[in-house]
Amino acid sequence: MTLSHEEILQLVDNLYAATGVGDFDKAEEYLTDDFFITEADALPFAGVYKGRTALRDLYSKVMGMMDVSGLNRVQTTSGGDYAVTILSFEFADPKLAPAHLCELFRFRDGKIREIRPYYFDPAPIVAACEAKNRQ
Repeated sequence: MTLSHEEILQLVDNLYAATGVGDFDKAEEYLTDDFFITEADALPFAGVYKGRTALRDLYSKVMGMMDVSGLNRVQTTSGGDYAVTILSFEFADPKLAPAHLCELFRFRDGKIREIRPYYFDPAPIVAACEAKNRQ
């Protein structure tokens, strides 16, 4: 089942809305059973997180490692079975630079199969984690 551009945008919007309020039961409805997220080796939370609860597990880990005060979504574009969202994290400590990234989404059978974040520079993420460790 190939999704239209509008369906992909709605699915991505729904996922961000659900995770933004901590409704991971709802978020997991949008994920395939074999869903996975791959975080780059340069990040403190590097690794592959697998299964429908992977997003819940990763958010819990990441939010425990750094104080994110905001997520700014700029734009989502799609083509075929893929979408990419441009976004940035803002941190509670105003001295920390925001972290800019794109998240690649891959779809299958009307659901999200994979998320692969691409950070412009992992240094702000590392700095935010280090700042949280110093507290």
